[in-house]
Amino acid sequence: MQSPSDFSQDCYDKIIAWRADPVKFVEQLFGVSPDVWQAEALRAYADPAKKRIAMQACAGPGKSAVLAWCGWHFLLCRAGEGEHPNGAAMSVSGDNLKNNLWKEFAIWYDRAPLLKALYKLDAEQISARGAEKTWFLAARTWEKRADPDIQGRTLSGLHSPYILYLIDEAGDINPAILRAAEQGLGNCKWGKIVIAGNPISRAGILYAAVSTQSALWHVVRITGDPESPSRSTRIDIEWAREQIRIYGRENAWVQAYILGEFPGTALNTLLGPDEVYEAMRRRSEPHEYDWSQKRLGVDCARFGDDRTVLFPRQGLMAGEPVVMRGARGPEIAARIMLAKERWGHEVELVDATGGWGHSTVDSLLTAGHTPIEVEFHAPALDPVYRNRRAEMWMKMADWVRRGGILPNLPEMVAELTTPTYTFSGGKFMLEDKDMIKKRLGCSPDLGDALALTFAIPDQPKEASLQQLFSRPNQTDNDWDPFQEEGSRQKQYDYADSPYYRLPRG
Repeated sequence: MQSPSDFSQDCYDKIIAWRADPVKFVEQLFGVSPDVWQAEALRAYADPAKKRIAMQACAGPGKSAVLAWCGWHFLLCRAGEGEHPNGAAMSVSGDNLKNNLWKEFAIWYDRAPLLKALYKLDAEQISARGAEKTWFLAARTWEKRADPDIQGRTLSGLHSPYILYLIDEAGDINPAILRAAEQGLGNCKWGKIVIAGNPISRAGILYAAVSTQSALWHVVRITGDPESPSRSTRIDIEWAREQIRIYGRENAWVQAYILGEFPGTALNTLLGPDEVYEAMRRRSEPHEYDWSQKRLGVDCARFGDDRTVLFPRQGLMAGEPVVMRGARGPEIAARIMLAKERWGHEVELVDATGGWGHSTVDSLLTAGHTPIEVEFHAPALDPVYRNRRAEMWMKMADWVRRGGILPNLPEMVAELTTPTYTFSGGKFMLEDKDMIKKRLGCSPDLGDALALTFAIPDQPKEASLQQLFSRPNQTDNDWDPFQEEGSRQKQYDYADSPYYRLPRG
């Protein structure tokens, strides 16, 4: 099959039938039955009178799948003689687009031989074979430092009688993005804007669609509320009940991520992607941080997929962490002692929440070390915070904004920008870790380990804490975890074990 026009009459007849019924398209082409709310969204997308569709969703109901189905339906079913469809897809960031919506396109592409025969899918575009330059759906992103005006031009450049704009994670995207899309709708025969997101911000496109611009949008609301007869069955009902029981229905996270409602109080992210990337690009001279105490944050793994992380920090400089999987307490303690021998940190701060770090702490005590145990849910030192976890993460975020230097670890971007916070009873409260894991797809172990280094105020080296928590026979050597990665590789040999990511002294 050489081009989209080169297929049988039977296939052509199916496409004509699918054009008016995208639910049947999904059922017959992909072999799945859309959920009730997904079918509602698909029918709204097919309705000529509904040019703008917004999905206001709880976390995890399958909204990105619906966006991908709309995109494939558009490419396959919206074309005329010499009139090829043009589409664009975007998300809150390039990484989010790649890891979520574009991944969904690939999943359904692999399940449909017809799509593989007619289209090519790469990292930047889906295009029709034989008509790559005129028949496509493109991935669109903006530079990390782009201002609203530049962001507003992200969706420009589509010229076709058939146009589709897909926007994922619309809850936190500037409404300026819609400028070019609205212009596109005014110059085409058939055009749609389809957005989806969690109701987390009153400054994003999603809120505008359901409030100030509600007359223009068809809104599909998706909830995980255990009491709702129309709830998404993809949300574990017992988990939802448990979270509501613990935090209450008025909690901002429960409202946004379980009930699918805009919270009554502010829901904010600690850090934005730009701030984290900027911290990874920063450079510093040793005299700017070597006055400060060396400390090691240790987050011990709780479950099989979680990681144990050892994160070094000295003042404004955070070094590259050690990541361990499947390690037991004595093994973790041994790795901490090796780090102390090589780098000479003065304090190790170990997460003892739930008892997961007790074996590590006991092994360190037996060896003559004096680690500080930190209970994440213990009362904060500063009463403005709900607990120690909120206090440490907020101080870490402040440190990033004040000039903190992070190692170049792309996986840290999602971990540091996913958690949200709100205020309850006049206290700062961080989003529950289980909720973060559900949206992030993994435990924020890197973030937790770095946050532990903020469990006590920063101290100058040689301060009393150094005398209290350091061994008198500590080895002095030249190893420095803050050197550039390239120079470390030249000067040191690495051990064979994956646990020994820190270079030898």
